[in-house]
Amino acid sequence: MAPMRTLLVEDDRLLGSALKRGLETAGHRVDWVTAGDDLVAASPAEMYDIVLLDLGLEGMPGIEALRILRARHDDTPVIIITAQDRQAQKVAGLDAGADDYLVKPLDLDEVLARIRAQVRRADRRSSDMVVTGDIRLDLTGRVAWRGEERVAITAKEYRLLAMLMRRAGRFVSKADLEAGLYDDETEIESNTIEVAVSALRRKFGKDAILTARGLGYMIPK
Repeated sequence: MAPMRTLLVEDDRLLGSALKRGLETAGHRVDWVTAGDDLVAASPAEMYDIVLLDLGLEGMPGIEALRILRARHDDTPVIIITAQDRQAQKVAGLDAGADDYLVKPLDLDEVLARIRAQVRRADRRSSDMVVTGDIRLDLTGRVAWRGEERVAITAKEYRLLAMLMRRAGRFVSKADLEAGLYDDETEIESNTIEVAVSALRRKFGKDAILTARGLGYMIPK
């Protein structure tokens, strides 16, 4: 699937570690925090494609953190993950602004499918094919076309193109693009984004990706 920035809010160390590992194996970039306060401080709308939120957190409850998020008009998709299987809890979570609800124990394949569904909905897509102008990108098969011609792209170019196409019409900062390409333990090469953007422009056209000083890069809708 496309590289996604996922915020996992879970205070169970065993589950959190296993879920983070499983999501990363599936291609996600995962930040794992353990408190509701961490979610409120994380500014999901600026950095994340999806939030997985446990309700039973110590300190600020997950549902209260979610209400604060929605009060700030942050519409990042949120999937609640909880051991609380009571109908009243589900209703309260959905009323607070959650987009979906998963009950522990979790099945990783179902978690991934629910994430894909929510991200498609947020992107207003009905499939894992993204289209902007004459560029098409299959987020599952990682295949790109310009018009009817298949275009060969590297893994890094694919990740960059997917991030920009999923946010078509919006500028994405260089810092956010770098965060999507590197993990926290990898040294960031200063010109990686520029080199990849230049390569994509050669393959898809010089006007395929716009640049604005101080704002970043954008693929027009």
